Amino acid sequence: MLVAGEASGDKHGAALAFALRNASTGREVELFGAGGKEMRAAGVDTVVDSLKLGIIGIPEIARALPRFYTAYRRLVRAAQARRADAVVLIDWPDFNLRLARRLNREGFKVVYYISPQVWAWRKYRVRAIRRSVRRMLVILPFEEEFYRREGVAVEYVGHPLSGAVRVTRSREEFACVHGLDARRPIIALLPGSRQKELHYHLPVMAEAAARLAEAAIDWEATGSVDGSIENPAGRRIRAQFVMPLASTVERREVEAMLGPAVDVIKLIEQDGYNALGHSVAAVVASGTATVEAALLGVPMVIVYRGSELNWRLIRPLIKLDTFGMANLIAGKRIVPELIQHEATPVRIVSELVAILSDPRRLATIKENLALVSARLGSAGTPPSELAARRVLEIAIGER
Repeated sequence: MLVAGEASGDKHGAALAFALRNASTGREVELFGAGGKEMRAAGVDTVVDSLKLGIIGIPEIARALPRFYTAYRRLVRAAQARRADAVVLIDWPDFNLRLARRLNREGFKVVYYISPQVWAWRKYRVRAIRRSVRRMLVILPFEEEFYRREGVAVEYVGHPLSGAVRVTRSREEFACVHGLDARRPIIALLPGSRQKELHYHLPVMAEAAARLAEAAIDWEATGSVDGSIENPAGRRIRAQFVMPLASTVERREVEAMLGPAVDVIKLIEQDGYNALGHSVAAVVASGTATVEAALLGVPMVIVYRGSELNWRLIRPLIKLDTFGMANLIAGKRIVPELIQHEATPVRIVSELVAILSDPRRLATIKENLALVSARLGSAGTPPSELAARRVLEIAIGER
């Protein structure tokens, strides 16, 4: 049984599903659980469509509790009826840790792939993991040391995006397909994959794009204007803005939220890595997309906004001084972070201009992002393949 709860988890769950089938060496593997359309496409029977439960914020989750409880009961019954040889929980901690406790108590072998961020906040949850999870398969290098120190069986398998995030089209081809000008700089906006993230991030990003279109940036000084981007004498170059759409987001909803800014921002479907990879910089909501930007070496400004109530409730529980995954992996702040009240259009523009107008700072950021990318790889084996091997070993009793 595979259980994932959000767009990124659905993607990782699908990769794991393919890897499990490839690694099964003649055994028939039945896969079922919770996920979205990517896991369904990978052959997982999703008895729960968990992407309908992609909710953030304490009040919002409280209102959705009946739906979560229905999903929980359905998965417990499915595990019992199909006699799962292993249960793989993928991120989604508030739901999956409760499921782990129940299924472990009933004798199922529980593996956790992609750790909850217990090292960042609500560290007490590690006790529940120690009791209920047979093996943690972690994707960030510092997580292995953390769990070993806490007495949890753990293995670092590498980040599942480390071999998957890459540019597959030339700049000219990408620009042609999406009606962009290959001679002008591109800036990517990634507001998140959930409705609440769009609600809080999209308006400030859209206003920042409108302001940035008028900002004075010396593109030649940044190295952004080179052989592929012409800068005829006397012509002012304006940036173009792209917004890759997550699989969980409806285009028409985003267009409605953008309003007049829809004419400034080009929405990109099913070509997100090329959109990001061909950008000179990005504004990225804190989360998986910051790892994608780091792997592509794209300088970024990380933002996070939520309701004032959520912020007041959650902030005291967070024990870190930095939030962005690229900064956490680097062990220092290598790209700017704008959190809650700091995440305004004016500050976003200010940070982007400061980066793009300073060639030395831009080069330093790219060097640090390259180090982050190197740290995220596994030792020659794709992370989803290594994770699949461990899951199968546990399922058939070899570990």
